[in-house]
Formats: sequence, structure tokens, C-alpha cells
Amino acid sequence: MARVFLSSVAAHAYPGRFPALAGRRQMSYIARMTTDGHPPGLAFRKMHGAGNDFVVIDSRGRGAMMTAALARAIGDRHRGVGYDQLAELHDGDGDGDADLALDFWNSDGSRAGACGNATRCVADLVMREGGRDCVAIRTSRGLLRAERRGGAIWVNMGAPLTDWRDIPLAGVQDHLHLPIEGDPVAIGMGNPHCVFFVPDAEVVALETLGPRIEHHPLFPERTNVEFASLLGDDVLRLRVWERGTGITLACGSGACAAAVAAHMRGLTGRRVDLVVDGGELRVDWGDDGVWLSGPVAHVFDAVLSPAFLAGV
Repeated sequence: MARVFLSSVAAHAYPGRFPALAGRRQMSYIARMTTDGHPPGLAFRKMHGAGNDFVVIDSRGRGAMMTAALARAIGDRHRGVGYDQLAELHDGDGDGDADLALDFWNSDGSRAGACGNATRCVADLVMREGGRDCVAIRTSRGLLRAERRGGAIWVNMGAPLTDWRDIPLAGVQDHLHLPIEGDPVAIGMGNPHCVFFVPDAEVVALETLGPRIEHHPLFPERTNVEFASLLGDDVLRLRVWERGTGITLACGSGACAAAVAAHMRGLTGRRVDLVVDGGELRVDWGDDGVWLSGPVAHVFDAVLSPAFLAGV
């Protein structure tokens, strides 16, 4: 089981009442959780962006820690910690282009190609620790830039992928009109997305349609599934089924894909607000890529016990 150290939670939630603890918040959480007499184990941070929750593991300076089996064990919400995605931090490039690198895992132990909300959360963590307002992060999507603007964290998720080979699809298709009931749009954001535009996203049987579309033969690597409805000018209601995870309260790359698809269909402009189950996200599709912004929350720091790790 995961062991949670309440000192970290108390310092975060009540900085005025615990000044000594609050003063340590700017330290690397790995350093904090492996000193001061804490027992050995695997330190992690729990974060979320609009309810899209993550486990963050910092492997900088020590090499990769994650395996598919460990990702599944930590992702178990009953016997582990539970998360929508896990983000593992690594050292940046030797050429100095990237400040750090990120790998993403789904709770079923599969790899995730991109995770916009987790990237924003990690960017906030790294910028706070370094006293910076920007950071460059290497992912399988490429080099992503994150910035702090007016208190909000923005991350550039890169250009959308629309060629069938890049999304990817199983064969040549018109990505704006897939031959699937409901006439969805396929967009790649480092991972595949299938976006449906419906009159009312609230009434969609997501728990039934989500897994069915995820495993559709048109998507050789499976797909994330989004149902979107127009609430007003440049405002979408979005519900998400994430590949390898299921229904989530938010999805950053899904929000980007839905906003791009909506603009390509002539439904919105290039700057879109999205209402998700867990809150609100904003997407701004500029000439330099698709920018994503939304809330960032640090929930707690903790350590996975040696006994838990030995059982994986």
C-alpha cells in the first residue's frame, strides 16, 4: 500500500499553521521524501488538472524506474494509488534543448503517447522548483514548451496530425469524415483521437460507446474517444473516454483534438473554451501549435513502501 506522509499534506493545505513545513515546499519532493528519516521506497507526487489525476515520479539522476507491471500496480485504485495517467520525469537532452523528459503510462500498464494535463502539472512543478516561467520538455510527441502566463500554465502540444499514417488509421481515410456511425473526426495529438459532434454530450452512453470505438478496427493503436456539443460561441461541452483508462473527468490532448476538429468542421474559431466533467480547459490553436491551459492542483506527496514494490 502507499504510505502518505501527512506533513506534506499539512504544509500544502495549511501553510500559515505549519510555517516550517511550508518553507520546504519549494524543495524537490524526491529530496524531501527520501531524507529527514523517512523510510526507503519510491516517492511520488499526486496531482490533477481539472480532475484528470496523475501520479508523478521523478527519475532524474537515477534512470527509469517504471515497468508495465509497476504502472498497473500503482494505477489500481483499490490496491495501489490510482491515476488516469502516470508521468515519469527523466533528465533532459545532452544538447541542452530540453530541461527534462517525460514518459507517460496508462493505468492498464500501456504507454501513453501524450498527456496535456500531466505535462502542464509537471511544468508547474518544475517551474516552481527552479523559480522559472518557462520550461522545455521532451516527450514522444517531440519538444514541448510550457509557459506561465498571468498565473496560468500553458503548454504547446505541437501541430495536430491529420494524415492517416500519422494519426494513425488503418488505411487511407478522410480524417474529417470517418466511415463510422456518427460521422466522427480523427485527429492525432501524439496519440489518436476520435471526436464525435453530437447535439447533447450529456446524454451519450459513454461507458458503452467509449470502449467500442476505442477498439474499432480503423485504429490500429486503439483510440481516445471524445463526444462534444456546442454550448455557445467557441464553447464546447466535452466528455472523454481515454484509451487504456476509461472515462476521465478531463483530457488535455482530447481537448486539443476536439478544438481542432471543431474548427476544421467550421463550428468554432481557433480559441475554444471546453467544459469537461472536472472543470474547464482552454485551447488556442496558433501558427506555432496547439496551446492548452487549465487548472493545476498538487494533492499530496507520498512514498510507496518497499513491501508494495516487492509485491509487483
